[in-house]
Amino acid sequence: MSKLLIALSFCVAILSLSSTAHAGSAQLLLDARTGEVLASENPDDLNHPASLTKMMSVYMVFDAIRAGKLSWDSPVPFSKHAASRPPTKLFVKAGDSITVREAVLAMIVKSANDASAAIGEKLGGSEEGFAALMTRKARSLGMMNTTFFNASGLPHAQQFTTARDMSTLGVALMRDFPKEYELFATKSFKFRGKTINGHNNLMYRYKGMDGIKTGYTNASGFNLVSAVEHNGRRVIGVVMGGRTAASRDKIMERLIDANIKKASSGEQLLVSRSTGVQMDLARLGDDIPVPASRQSAVAAVQGMAGATGTSAPGTAAAYAPSETAAAELVATPASRFAPVDPQHTASTPTATDRKWQIQIAAATSAQAAMDLLSQARQKVGTPLQDLDTYTEMVTRNGITFYRARFTGFETKEEARIACDKLVRQRYDCVLMPARG
Repeated sequence: MSKLLIALSFCVAILSLSSTAHAGSAQLLLDARTGEVLASENPDDLNHPASLTKMMSVYMVFDAIRAGKLSWDSPVPFSKHAASRPPTKLFVKAGDSITVREAVLAMIVKSANDASAAIGEKLGGSEEGFAALMTRKARSLGMMNTTFFNASGLPHAQQFTTARDMSTLGVALMRDFPKEYELFATKSFKFRGKTINGHNNLMYRYKGMDGIKTGYTNASGFNLVSAVEHNGRRVIGVVMGGRTAASRDKIMERLIDANIKKASSGEQLLVSRSTGVQMDLARLGDDIPVPASRQSAVAAVQGMAGATGTSAPGTAAAYAPSETAAAELVATPASRFAPVDPQHTASTPTATDRKWQIQIAAATSAQAAMDLLSQARQKVGTPLQDLDTYTEMVTRNGITFYRARFTGFETKEEARIACDKLVRQRYDCVLMPARG
């Protein structure tokens, strides 16, 4: 019996080690005034965000309140799915509800997974749908290597971010919602007669720190995003993959202490949202784009209403409805781009006799657009293998974009199948008639 217990203990230890092996060490300190990286280690390595995900969930709430879609007192109902989320949580029962303010405070202070899921369902119809909206918003903020699959940061094999992207999100919260951002300094709040205390311990003892979020899962390790203002200097620190909460906090302290004097003083926060990848939003501008799937209508209506986003994974990610001349489309690159295929670098369509084409993104350079097309071809394979690729230059409001397109589909159904495969790889896809 004792030998069996020892064997079981050994297995548990091995499984625990394997579950934490995915957590990579990364850190970055950003000057929030200028955007200069003051110090970094593995800033672009993909890591699981854990509860840092809630920073984006909260951003989405702030955005919805500003747009008039929510108020602080709006009810947030709890479905069976939301109520069943594992701790940390508020333990609200299915069928019950809380206010938006309580949900935001629960996400910030308690890091409540049930409140996050409930907010996701409130804003996105489902948590998966909300995660797609979160990913779209992340792209628009310049977080090009972040993909969300839930609202809380609970483990998901494909939910990734980087230290650089998390620093971008930290700046965006302060810059876009300066008043609401102050909630990230909340140490505790009252909920139904109980005092809910936070666990961002470093914030409570480090001078000048006003937030913003901790995170932990076995796969991510101990994560932390911190914001500090001292003598007019404003910095955002990110530490990912810490072995313990205490060691993570010490790394953050050393990172800030050693580098904050390099930061610029002033009052302006970083304005630019550009990234090294040079991707940005662009307008399609075609007369009659065709939805790739029926669920696209939902995404389009949300997009035209200001909630630009996608439906759940497995449905088309972006399109323009037939009565509308344009829709926003945003690139979905991975952490690295594949080299351009020299056999498919035409700047104009070469198969003008073919009927259908698809667009997957728009970039601010022709090379970046071609890189995206090459990468998509490698990921999706057969449906795109023998197609021609091209970029189309468009200038809107003085800004030039390059549309990234595959052309040469004989039928609309062939193009639709390719779109479905692209969407499953988290690409946007718009299906439209080819132009001769």
